[in-house]
Amino acid sequence: MWKIANKQFESRLLLGTGKFTNFDVQKEAVQVSGTEILTFAVRRMNIFEPSQPNFLEKLEASAYTLLPNTAGAKNAEEAVRIARLAKASGLCDMIKVEVIGDERTLLPDPVETLKATEMLLSEGFIVLPYTSDDVVLAKKLEELGAHAIMPGASPIGSGQGIVNPLNLSFIIEQSSIPVIVDAGIGSAKDAAFAMELGADAVLLNSAVSGAKDPVKMAEAMRYGIQAGRLSYEAGRIERKNYGIASSPLEGSIV
Repeated sequence: MWKIANKQFESRLLLGTGKFTNFDVQKEAVQVSGTEILTFAVRRMNIFEPSQPNFLEKLEASAYTLLPNTAGAKNAEEAVRIARLAKASGLCDMIKVEVIGDERTLLPDPVETLKATEMLLSEGFIVLPYTSDDVVLAKKLEELGAHAIMPGASPIGSGQGIVNPLNLSFIIEQSSIPVIVDAGIGSAKDAAFAMELGADAVLLNSAVSGAKDPVKMAEAMRYGIQAGRLSYEAGRIERKNYGIASSPLEGSIV
């Protein structure tokens, strides 16, 4: 079990709801993933218009914790407006702060992310800021009072996996709040690696929705994250420069 603020979860997989070919595939992928938290872009969802297509149509919304995000925001003020809209809809009091600072790389704007986080915390939101793998920025967000840190493994949707494990490990090591690796995950191997580094959870979307078989990939992610967490808790053996026999020669009779 792990917690975000006062909310407790068993699954360590957070799943995005965008980019699926249809709602039926999305529903099956969500179910086999075992996720308890679904994230979505408020700007891409007509939350106040019942006649419009809605990703919740095929899902039992009450069975999940919803994590709206501020994707599309270019500055702190826009992110706050989007967060207020999500809260007004009654979906959830948690918000993933996402303020993109560079359109080519889709990397987050650190200054505006800090500002938005501070503003939303003052309004009583449970705030999960999406950041780069900047160790100092992660610490500053925690000091502000963020409820979790969400550093990217690599650029959004790139599928490159974890390009800077050292920085991620530094963030995890110094953090006293949950660290959720977000963005750039491409396969179950990447998700397992993130968990082996000690991350509390992984958020992903494109790796599942863009897979040849999204449902199978959702299941693979579920087990990859479980395996990575077990491996982290078990503690890997020390890396050595030379081979060491697995069957000791001491005490042998020949």
